[in-house]
Amino acid sequence: MRARGMTYDTGFVLRGRTSRERFDPAVVRRELAIIRDDLHCNAVQIIGGDPDRLELAAGAAAALGLEVWFSPYPLELDPERILALFRDCAERAERLRRQGAAVVFVAGVELSVMNRGFLPGDSPEERVELLMASRPEQRAAAVRDLGARINGFLRDAVTTVRERFRGRLTYASIQFEQVDWTPFDIVTYELIRSAEVADRFRDAVRTLARDPKPLAITGFGTAAYRGAGDRGGRVLEVVEYDPETGLPVRLNGAYERDEAGQAAYLSELLEIFETEGVDSAFVFLFALPGFPHRPDGDPRDDLDRASMGIVRILEGHRGRTYPDMEWEPKAAFAAVARRYRR
Repeated sequence: MRARGMTYDTGFVLRGRTSRERFDPAVVRRELAIIRDDLHCNAVQIIGGDPDRLELAAGAAAALGLEVWFSPYPLELDPERILALFRDCAERAERLRRQGAAVVFVAGVELSVMNRGFLPGDSPEERVELLMASRPEQRAAAVRDLGARINGFLRDAVTTVRERFRGRLTYASIQFEQVDWTPFDIVTYELIRSAEVADRFRDAVRTLARDPKPLAITGFGTAAYRGAGDRGGRVLEVVEYDPETGLPVRLNGAYERDEAGQAAYLSELLEIFETEGVDSAFVFLFALPGFPHRPDGDPRDDLDRASMGIVRILEGHRGRTYPDMEWEPKAAFAAVARRYRR
């Protein structure tokens, strides 16, 4: 596998709020150095909704010699606002590329589900539910219509980005979006294994890798509670959110911590990607702000159990493994490091 990657979150922006309140450039540089040196990554996908933060983190990653996947992640925006975000970010990514960095521009992630104007519904969950709840013939028609809408938008996005950015271009898609990959340099899928597809997951990856263009897999990961890997993309359904702010509050039940399960899941998927022809893989993700580790008290308050981060975020104190950081590696951290070191 050419690019051994990690996803690094600079903060998702939703309704004017960012999911990562603190963004210290020194911490960003230190974490990216750990990703390179201790996780043995040679590439990083920088995601988020704030162009300034994306540019800062991308520059830090490039200075460390990492291949940068510059990945603006719009949430609940209409198509015109998405294009405006891409214009801004494409100019920043091009500046970095002209300085000698290896940069891939990712023109959004799961746009049809995460944003407005492609599917009916007021939230990602509602959009997916409405699409899947329809009768088979209606669903097939809806998927065809979605493919036409998303590809129409992506043609505009490609034109917008290529006017400003001269490097390689991709889009992090969901399979049912039926993306036309002609204008892109890399084929990229958000691909998560669940119990329902586990028996045919390897064959599916092998089939996707037959495309003449390089195949990248992003968005794969799971949480650290028992049975999380079986849930696939539904892994966060165990979380209760504040209806006003959208921030996580607690788990909806007592879920047994299972760091070994999270580690095994990532190791197994990386083995599949390595052996079935995947060019680039980006584990989702390094850390997930807002999901702190709370080992004492009610287990429903331990949001880290539902976090797909490979480190657990600490509250008010620093870790032992990295005394300058306010997090501690999970078992998944070591599993990814072993796989990438090989």
